[in-house]
Amino acid sequence: MEKRVVITGIGIYSSIGIGKNEVLDSLRMGKSGIIYDKEREEFGYRSKLTGMVKKPDLKPFLSRRERIGMHQPAMYAYMATKEALEQAKLESDYMSKNETGIIYGNDSTAGAVIETIDKVRKRKDTTLIGSGDIFQNMNCTVNMNLSTIFKLKGINLSLSAACASGSHSIGMGYLLIKQGLQERIVCGGAQEINLYAMASFDGLGTFSTRHEEPTKASRPFDLNRDGLVPSGGAATIIIESLESAKKRNATILGEIISYGFSSNGDHISNPNLDGQYRSLQMALSQAKLDPKLIDYINAHATSTPIGDSTEAQAIYSVFGSKTPVSSTKSMTGHECWMAGASEIAYSLLMMKYNFIAPNINLENPDENSKKINIIAEYKEKNIDILLSNSFGFGGTNSSLIIKRFIK
Repeated sequence: MEKRVVITGIGIYSSIGIGKNEVLDSLRMGKSGIIYDKEREEFGYRSKLTGMVKKPDLKPFLSRRERIGMHQPAMYAYMATKEALEQAKLESDYMSKNETGIIYGNDSTAGAVIETIDKVRKRKDTTLIGSGDIFQNMNCTVNMNLSTIFKLKGINLSLSAACASGSHSIGMGYLLIKQGLQERIVCGGAQEINLYAMASFDGLGTFSTRHEEPTKASRPFDLNRDGLVPSGGAATIIIESLESAKKRNATILGEIISYGFSSNGDHISNPNLDGQYRSLQMALSQAKLDPKLIDYINAHATSTPIGDSTEAQAIYSVFGSKTPVSSTKSMTGHECWMAGASEIAYSLLMMKYNFIAPNINLENPDENSKKINIIAEYKEKNIDILLSNSFGFGGTNSSLIIKRFIK
C-alpha cells in the first residue's frame, strides 16, 4: 500500500525574511527584498539588482571544523534546516538512531570555486588552499555538510535541475516515501548570491535594469517587465510518512498529494507551452483532481517577457480564468535553485493563515496574463489545495500539489 506523505517542518532564510515569522509578515505586506547592489556596479554587471540575503553567523551553532567546509549555499541551508527540524521536533540524537534522508536542490558553487582558484593564482601552491575548500567547491556541498552535522543516515544526494531543483527535490523525496523506501527526508533548495554566481547569467541580458526603483523591478506578468532579478538563500521542507509523523506526534502542516514533471525536449533556455502543460496535467491526473478544486497557484513567473507569457497560457489552458494566481518572485526576485522549495514554504504559510500573498508590481498585465486571475493585492482566502510550478533551463518542469491535512 502506498504511504501518505506529509510536511512537518519548514525553514526559510531569504531576501524577504530570516525565519518563518519575518517571511510571513513580508508575504502579508507585499514587502520586496530587492536592493541596488553597489558591488555589482563596480564589478561590471549590466544589472545591479539583487535580492539581498545576509551572511549568517554560524559561530553560536557550529564549531570551526563544522564551518570550514561551508560556503553560501551550505550556510543558508544550515539555517533553514535548523529552523525546519526544530519545528518538526527532530533532534540529531533521534536522527542518528532513526533513518532520515536528505535530498537538496543546488546547481552551483561558483563563489567557492573561484575563491579557491584565486588562492592558487596568488600563492602558486595548491597545498596552501586549505582543507575545507574541496567541500565548499563540490555541488553536493549542502548534503555533505548537513548530513554530517545533523547525523542523517538515509538517502543522501544533491539534485541539480536549474531553477526547478528545489521543487524536484521535494518531488523525488515524496516518491521515495510514498513507495516506502524512506520514512522521512530533509528536502529543500539553496542558492548563492555572491558576485560570481550570476555574472554569466547577467551577460545574457535577462536581468532587469530598473535601477531607479529596485523594489519595483521584479514584475511578473506585467506588460512592462524588463527581466528577472536574481536572489537566493535557502528553504528546507521536512517530509515524512503519515505513520512516522503520527508516531512522533508531530504537527502536520500539509500533505503532498501529487508531483507532476516533464521535459520540453526543445530549446535550452526558452520555455515551452507543451512541456508546462504536460507537467500540470500529470500532477492533476496523479492526484485525481478536477482543476477547479485548486484554490491557489504559486506561479513560476520570474518577470521575463517570454517566460511569464508562456506560463500564463499554460495556466489558462488547464485552469481557465478563475483560479487565483500570484508569483511570490515579485517580492523575492528569482531565487533560482532554491525557488521551488521556498515557494512551497511561502504557500504553506498562506494555507495556514488563510491568505494569498500579492503579485506586487502588477500594473498592466500582458495579453496572455489578462486571461488568468492574478491576485495583485493581499487577499484573505481559505486555501485547501494549492499548486506550485517550477520551470528551469534545459526544459525541466515540476508541479507540486499540496492539500490541507485531513486525518
